[in-house]
Amino acid sequence: MSHLQVAIVGSGPSGLYVADALSRKLADAHIDLIDRLPTPLGLLRGGVAPDHQATKTIARQFERVLGKERVRFLGNVAVGRDVSYSELKSIYDVVVICIGAMVDRRMGIPGEDLAGVYGSGASVAWYNGLPDARDLDPQLDAGSVAVVGNGNVALDVVRLLGKTEDELANSDLCSHARLKFAAASLTDIWLIGRRGPLDAGFTPAELGELGELSRVAIILDGAQLPVQVPDDLPDERRRVVEKNLALLQNFAARGEQAGKSIRLHFLFNAAPVAILGETRANRMKLERTRVENGRSSMTGETFEITAGTVISAIGYRSSPFPGLPFDDQHGIVGNQLGRVEPGVYTAGWCKRGPNGVIPANRTDSLAVAELIIGDFSLRANRDKAGSKELDRLLVERGVHVVDFAGWQKINAAEIARGASQARPREKFTRMEELLAAAAAS
Repeated sequence: MSHLQVAIVGSGPSGLYVADALSRKLADAHIDLIDRLPTPLGLLRGGVAPDHQATKTIARQFERVLGKERVRFLGNVAVGRDVSYSELKSIYDVVVICIGAMVDRRMGIPGEDLAGVYGSGASVAWYNGLPDARDLDPQLDAGSVAVVGNGNVALDVVRLLGKTEDELANSDLCSHARLKFAAASLTDIWLIGRRGPLDAGFTPAELGELGELSRVAIILDGAQLPVQVPDDLPDERRRVVEKNLALLQNFAARGEQAGKSIRLHFLFNAAPVAILGETRANRMKLERTRVENGRSSMTGETFEITAGTVISAIGYRSSPFPGLPFDDQHGIVGNQLGRVEPGVYTAGWCKRGPNGVIPANRTDSLAVAELIIGDFSLRANRDKAGSKELDRLLVERGVHVVDFAGWQKINAAEIARGASQARPREKFTRMEELLAAAAAS
């Protein structure tokens, strides 16, 4: 029987978990991990907050997957540019789409296109050093920043803006972002949630970190908070909400906090309705909301806050390539429980939407791997050319492929750059820098 030829598009956690499962359970599978960037790890490198270094230790497990004999990493290869989706389907027995979801959803309000307004996906990519966003250069000179959203990403943005240089010393925050944050003269950060505190999507661990920031005074009106958690919540959700509520009640009870240079304002039940300004944002108009029967509705009561920078963290969409079945309404790859079309599967955020942390992606990826194993374990007609044909096409088209050894060179060089500054890593943030590091002798 010939080898099962598998292409996984995207080398983030979801793609790597699929590769690991298939390589362990299908002894004859040859797996190519294809990524448009010269670097693997996806969300782990470009999405996890730079001050959450403990989360990034899982990279060691992924490095072992990338180093397996029957697994190849092909970086700097973009589907839709260097090879088409239809070509992959014709070359490989199995194609797995793991492209994530990092395109910002829009708020859909007037003023959203003013200067000074950014999505959190672009902002996170910028401070994490992804080449696509390197030149974003967000404006942080107005003193007041509004962050719209009540999930962990919103809290990441708030926390990084609120930290001092010393508090960021052990992070791998890129130097261009470090300099920008240090130069920002912030006085106020507004954290805005359309719903109330019981509906917030952040976790207690992330929320608790805000209370530890040395220069940030938390401003929270206790009248915004319920006295207790409703009895009808599922147990797991109830435990999270109870911890969040206890933290918020503690914040509200702090009162006067002298000697703090930044005020962090929690605004619940407030929906953005417009961003105001001539050419650049300078104010935000909001409307009070109330939640009835599980649905948020407007009250008609409006107010304004000062905000020269607005960052929306209200969710993400996937970005499809030509020919890929796509569910535009939900912003995900069109699929039925992971199956896209014959021989094509999907896993991770592009399958189910941008929710869940890295361990949740593992569970999802393992389930998709089991689908593939069930579909192909007894199939005899494995006649696709796979790796050899892809290599031929890429050579013919002059594509500069970065392999696992190239990534290891990038990795070692970044760690060395960081060590010279007593930091975990200093990333290369330009494509030409990454490609040069990968090719270094």
